[in-house]
Amino acid sequence: MENQIIIPWEVDELTHGEFYVPDYINDIGLEVLTQYDLKVNSMQVITTKPDKGGAIWKLETDDGPKSFKLLHRRPTRSIFSLGAQRYLVDIKNARVPGIITTKSGEDYIQAGGKLWFVAEWIEPLTPVTKDLEGAKQLCYALGEFHRLSQGYVPPAGAEIASRLYKWPKSYEKILTKMDWFRNIAIAYSSMPASQELLNVIDLFEEQAKRSIEALNQSKYLELVKLGNTNWGLVHQDYGWSNGQMGQNGMWIIDLDGVAYDLPIRDLRKLITGTMADLFRWDVTWMREMIQAYHEANPISLELYDILMIDMSLPNEFYKNVKEVLYEPEIFLNETTSQLIRTIVDTDQSKWPALEEIQNDWRNK
Repeated sequence: MENQIIIPWEVDELTHGEFYVPDYINDIGLEVLTQYDLKVNSMQVITTKPDKGGAIWKLETDDGPKSFKLLHRRPTRSIFSLGAQRYLVDIKNARVPGIITTKSGEDYIQAGGKLWFVAEWIEPLTPVTKDLEGAKQLCYALGEFHRLSQGYVPPAGAEIASRLYKWPKSYEKILTKMDWFRNIAIAYSSMPASQELLNVIDLFEEQAKRSIEALNQSKYLELVKLGNTNWGLVHQDYGWSNGQMGQNGMWIIDLDGVAYDLPIRDLRKLITGTMADLFRWDVTWMREMIQAYHEANPISLELYDILMIDMSLPNEFYKNVKEVLYEPEIFLNETTSQLIRTIVDTDQSKWPALEEIQNDWRNK
């Protein structure tokens, strides 16, 4: 089991199904399961990450349904997230899936150079409605998760996963990439989306510069001095699929990527993604989502200011255009032209919305 190293795999759409996992990985998984006191009646692949080397199965066992995961990250990084899951369940009684221990009492098995673990399969779970009430439920549950994660100390041997001190560097990275986007559009000037990209790159580059200046003038450096355990964990991939309603409230699942950070990074991602789905920045939605979060995990004035700064970054533009760096001859097509136009149209409603809410917290 230790001799075979798991690596990312290719999926041939002609011969492989959507949930293809190589046979050798399935074999390792079956051997891992022998280390658990479970009678497995069936295994069903639920999702895969072939480009990273990860997968999730649903197990039907004599003790009910379970989740069986092959974690694609470095084992030391995965120890950090599994420790967090254990802390949230055992110490904070959070609504996240409990980990099933092995016969020898361990939380995971290392095999194939990766970590594997079994957790409770929570059911029934249903996504919240994709309306304002559903968004508020997501935000409240997110705030609760952040509050409960405060104080987490990872187990020995874990890699410390923290983005708390990396905000200035990540902002500068976005600014740097703007010039890369510009140079690629010039180099591939005959592609359908190149001129569209060149028409807007100055706009978004200037936004990034203003955001960097605002962050430098904020209380960011003072806040991060409080340290990792004070702030707790962000989910990093939170949204309508990873926060779902169960019989006794909202559950948060798929904690594999948790890291220390200022908590409003998750909230910002949820808000900006929701505004993109609405194709406009809606002040009512923004205010009510922030308020719902605040009720579960109070936001200070200083943190609110950083939330406003983080929303001012050209996040959606950067997120959607960065793929141009990998395959420009494929990416710079007419579909991307339309995508850029949509982002620009949505961006026009962002600035009056941010201006309207930026002083909300000064009256609290």
